Amino acid sequence: MVTAVPGDQVGALMHHVVPMVATLGLVYQSVSQERAVVLLPDDPAYRNHVGGPHAAAMFAVAESATGAVAIAAFGDLLDRGVLLPMTATMDFLSIAKGDLTATAWIDGDVAAARATFDAGQRPEFDIVADITNEEGVQTGRLRARWTLKRLRTEPAT
Repeated sequence: MVTAVPGDQVGALMHHVVPMVATLGLVYQSVSQERAVVLLPDDPAYRNHVGGPHAAAMFAVAESATGAVAIAAFGDLLDRGVLLPMTATMDFLSIAKGDLTATAWIDGDVAAARATFDAGQRPEFDIVADITNEEGVQTGRLRARWTLKRLRTEPAT
């Protein structure tokens, strides 16, 4: 499958089109159609009352990782559709401190989602992101439901 956005270009694209990504200084360590790994560097400006990253920053890195893998898997369809998150749930599993890494993967059948889109319907698919600290301890998990919504085309006049 050919994508419009190769994995090694997704990070630069995200920094360009999503200002929050640049604000948080997210680092796209690797992106492929199978998974995305995104780093949230520790920054005192984004800490909470216990000295770790604020819940919103943790959510942002995980959601950004899910978006990156979605772009890698469905990027060649973005001339006809737009990727949108529909819902997301976040589990905070332990106190997080230091740099955090979100690793995301599509939890479903990409080929089936693509076929649904090609058939003129709107696919929905889950993407999961585990968040770990520098020692590899899992501190959180985000499960997001994404869709690929067909772009409206105006009739010729």
